[in-house]
Amino acid sequence: MRSWLPLTVSALHLVVVVGCSSPPAPTNLPVAEVSRVIGPDDMFEVSVLGEKDIPHEFQVQPDGSIDFPYLGRLQVSGLEPQEVVDLLRKKLEEAKILQDPQITMVMKQYNSKKVNIIGQVGHPDSFPWTPGLTLLVGITHCGGFTPMADSNHVILIRHVSKEKTVKAVVSVDSIMHNAQQDVALQPGDTVIIEQRAF
Repeated sequence: MRSWLPLTVSALHLVVVVGCSSPPAPTNLPVAEVSRVIGPDDMFEVSVLGEKDIPHEFQVQPDGSIDFPYLGRLQVSGLEPQEVVDLLRKKLEEAKILQDPQITMVMKQYNSKKVNIIGQVGHPDSFPWTPGLTLLVGITHCGGFTPMADSNHVILIRHVSKEKTVKAVVSVDSIMHNAQQDVALQPGDTVIIEQRAF
């Protein structure tokens, strides 16, 4: 009876250790696509050197346009920030309003691009994507994990095309212990934090 007891205890210990081990870094997750294309509801600031009368902040309307002083309605949806700057410069010159205007533009919020984090976090949320957003930053934005969260098996769902999504499991524990790199998020990502199994 005593001869197999230590072996059984060792086997149970092995099962527990293996069962709690971190999953490897996901290999099926495509690299996050960085898209700075502007869409409806996005907000940005424009500065024109020497022109104090031009408002600094603009919000893209549902039809994809902004109302720019002297130029009226301009379609900016689908353009990147530098393309908007080029468009404004061209229109101001064509209208003979300014000659060789010096324009700078800073994106404030990509409201048209969302990231969803649901499940066992302080306050689940759908919030605007920002360049450089990572999984850890997103979870922190949502108040961090609850005591019930399974932070070792976080599910990330990513759209890779209009008809295809990829589902990957990420160990945030490993990221926090520098065993894995943090995961960059892209617009449209959904993160699901499930409850730990007891």
